[in-house]
This record gives sequence, structure tokens and C-alpha cells, in this order.
Amino acid sequence: MVAEPAKNHQATEDFLANSSGGPTVLRILLGTQLRRLRQEKNISRHDAGYAIRASHAKISRMELGQVSFKRRDVDDLLKLYGVDDPKQREALLGLVSSANAQGWWHKYGDVLPQWFGVYVGLEEAASVIRTFEVQFIPGLLQSEGYARSVIRLSRTANSDEEVDSRVKMRMHRQRRLTTDHAQEGSAPRLWAVIDEAVLHRPYGDAAVMREQIEHLIEMARRPNVTIQIATFAMGGHPAAGGPFSILRFPTPQLPDVVYLEQLSSALYFDKFDDTSRYAQTMDHLATQAPLPSETEGILRRFLERYQD
Repeated sequence: MVAEPAKNHQATEDFLANSSGGPTVLRILLGTQLRRLRQEKNISRHDAGYAIRASHAKISRMELGQVSFKRRDVDDLLKLYGVDDPKQREALLGLVSSANAQGWWHKYGDVLPQWFGVYVGLEEAASVIRTFEVQFIPGLLQSEGYARSVIRLSRTANSDEEVDSRVKMRMHRQRRLTTDHAQEGSAPRLWAVIDEAVLHRPYGDAAVMREQIEHLIEMARRPNVTIQIATFAMGGHPAAGGPFSILRFPTPQLPDVVYLEQLSSALYFDKFDDTSRYAQTMDHLATQAPLPSETEGILRRFLERYQD
């Protein structure tokens, strides 16, 4: 029992040393730390909720990083969990304001569904993004004209102003992939496998499609971007269930997250059994698809189809 405070303090130091990323990730990290402290003391969510005059459901949402934190609530929970060391307490309390900060995407809140806002926050903090798409060019690789056509046809924007706002947000998401960011070491590693059907399905006129394919060729040349085309010649493949993305973070405390987008909501998986299956599926896709070195040739053949 004597070693327990030292153990907790070291865990907190390790946690803080790796606490990087945007507010979404910081909320998840702080929530994970609070859950660890609660479980070490064998305290139920119900009892923890009673201590801060809240329900066990709120404790669950706090521990999952789904809600903002009140400094008073975190302070009371730390007392309940026996965190008495002043430096340890202040270090954790100091994260509250950062975890509650709004990311750049919140200014698009009028056109950004809450369920997608969570994904944008995770994407902003990811160090590796692996994605498979069967319907569209992945959002991080869309040209402006193509993105505008997709958003208009999706009927999720009700006015030209909403379309413009959503296009701007999509272009903003792509900034971390640029060469400047890559040179600074802050750009994520993007690996996209795109079903050939996406290239057959035009969004916009021939000029829009030419611009999009040329953009893919340019992006595929970036050192932090890998693009593969899952051609029809592959036949069937293990990702027949639909598109998905896998996010990996530089912070060891955060597990991989699998993102599945639906018509008006999204699913997130972070359990190892789930994420490992999707990772294996992505590995199979990357192995079966033509090599990345063949991507530009495939894209240029499609570019010829969209010539006037």
C-alpha cells in the first residue's frame, strides 16, 4: 500500500508527458485517466456520480471524453479517488481548460453535425489515417470542385451559403497534409485505398473529374500520402461491407479508432477485437490492390476518359 501513491504519480507523469493533440483527444485522455483512478479504488460510477451531484451516466460520458469538464467536478473526483499530491492534482486540473477548448471546426457548427464533429477532432490529432472508400474520393483527397459537387448531390446543405461553408471546412481539414506541414513533421500519414468504381462515378462535369484526378496524382506524390486503386480485376475483396477509416494517434494511451459513417450518424469502435479486424482487412486490401507505384498510371488512364 505504501507504493500506491508513487505508482499513481508515475502514471500521471506518463499520461501528461504524452498528452498532446486537440481538445477532443485531451477530453478522451483526461476521461481515461479519471476512469483508471476510479477503478483502482474500486469505486462505482454511481458513487462517483453521487460525489459530484450527477448521475452515473454523466460519469460514463466524462470517462469517454464525450462531454466538457467542470474544474469543480474533476477536483471532487480526484479527492474521492485519493489523489492528494498537490502537483499531481494541479497537473490534471490544468488540463481541464485545454480539454474544454473549441477546435477550429466549431466555427462550422451551423453546418457540422455533432457526430461528425467528433470525427474531425480525432482526425486532427491522428498521426496515421488509413481509409477505404467505395462511393466517393475520400474527403481528405477531394478537390474543391469535386467536394462541391458531392455536397450538392448529397442534399445535406440547404443553401449556397451552407454548401460554401461545408466546402471550406473540407478544404481546411486537408491543410495538415500539405508539404509545409509534412516538412515540420506535424502532417499525418494518409494511406487511402479507393475502389475503382469511384473513378467511374462522375460527380460534376468532365472538367471537375479531370481536376479531381489530377489532384489525386499530385497528392499521391507527397511523401506522407499513399494511394492505391482497388481495381475490378481484383475480383471480390474482404471489405465488401463498405467504407471505413482507421485512426492511430501518437499518444500511447489512446487506442486505434475505427470510424464508420452512416447516412445521419456514425459508429466508432476502439476495442482491440474490433479495430484489429478492420486493420487486417485494410492490410488485405493493400496487399491485393495494385502497388502504389502503379496508381499514377491507373489514374492517367481515367484522366484520358474525361478529356473533352
